[in-house]
Amino acid sequence: MTLMDLFDRQLAAIADRDLEALLAQYHDDAMVVRFDRVARGAAEVRELFTGYLAAKPEVVEVTSLQVVEDVIFYSALMTIAGNKVTTFGTLVIRDGKIWRQTAAGVPSA
Repeated sequence: MTLMDLFDRQLAAIADRDLEALLAQYHDDAMVVRFDRVARGAAEVRELFTGYLAAKPEVVEVTSLQVVEDVIFYSALMTIAGNKVTTFGTLVIRDGKIWRQTAAGVPSA
């Protein structure tokens, strides 16, 4: 498995709004850091992504992608809860799963 395989599975899980497939990507000790909250561990990550998928996220286009060693750094145009958003994030991989993630979004024009 390559980091690009993991990233592609992440995009597919979001597109399918498949919570279990999305959670399978995350390390048991995962932490997701956003400006509005931090989710630590499986239960909090599940709660965060349950709410996220309820907002019907759609990746319109991945606009930038940098994959280096165990880090994926990306920017994407998305629609979340009907709003156009430019997102930025980092995925740090450990043992083939997402161990740490940062995610931020700003409204798109």
